[in-house]
Amino acid sequence: MNSPRILIIEDELLIQRSLKKMLEKKGAVVDAFSSGREAIPVLLSKDYDRIVCDLMLQDVTGFDVIEEAKQKYSLKEIGSLFIIITAYSSQQVLDKAAQYGCQVLSKPFEDLERALDIFLCTKEKSEL
Repeated sequence: MNSPRILIIEDELLIQRSLKKMLEKKGAVVDAFSSGREAIPVLLSKDYDRIVCDLMLQDVTGFDVIEEAKQKYSLKEIGSLFIIITAYSSQQVLDKAAQYGCQVLSKPFEDLERALDIFLCTKEKSEL
């Protein structure tokens, strides 16, 4: 099986670097950005198996990134590609993520191994 290709968009560098390192240890190929604006052109030009995006970035929101991704992906593809990570998961955030079909994981992760499995696509959403 090919290594999963994962894009991480997270402006908290400690979280970003930790996730990148842990996912690479598990065999993933990981690109990481702290800016949504920097990540969007890469997201549109490269193919990823999973896109892990923080909701509250310094420059744009995770939902802004998803809106840009619509240039390349269908809503169904966005739902299976994107995972929103956030320390602020309100009902409003969950409702908006549901409109895109995206999963939301709260930071800090309750179960890090499970979060990594989700990011690596080893667990399908239906199992959650």
